[in-house]
Amino acid sequence: MLYFVTLALVNGLCIGGSRAINGTLAQHHGALAASFWNHLGGFVFLSLLLGCGAAALHLPQHAPWTAWCGGVIGAGFVALNSFVLPRLGTLKTALLVIAGQMLTGVLIDRLAGQSRQSALLQLAGIALITVGLYLSKRGQAKPAAAAPALRAMR
Repeated sequence: MLYFVTLALVNGLCIGGSRAINGTLAQHHGALAASFWNHLGGFVFLSLLLGCGAAALHLPQHAPWTAWCGGVIGAGFVALNSFVLPRLGTLKTALLVIAGQMLTGVLIDRLAGQSRQSALLQLAGIALITVGLYLSKRGQAKPAAAAPALRAMR
């Protein structure tokens, strides 16, 4: 179990780093271009793994048509994230994405009848993330009156 928890944490580190990289690229070339280069790089990486025999590639013949939507949703996620991250910052974007993932997870588990936890407690956790973001925004200091010279230098 610890192995899988560690892999999940490493995956989170990869996602956070990827978001920051794509956000920087989006600032210079736009969100769609950042998404394109992200997916092209991923395609090349996976092609190399498959070419080295790391896994066998089989066409999923009995998958429902909805199973093919994951790639489209993933590309949309990268493009949206690349657009939003430079405007909200890495931390706020990551927390809002996590809140959205939690909400989606709660809904999917409920619809599939797999959740054993209280929906109210799960929704309260999502609300706490959202309230925390709101409070962190309210707590930011306003720029001082002498700051226009600094802003002009940017």
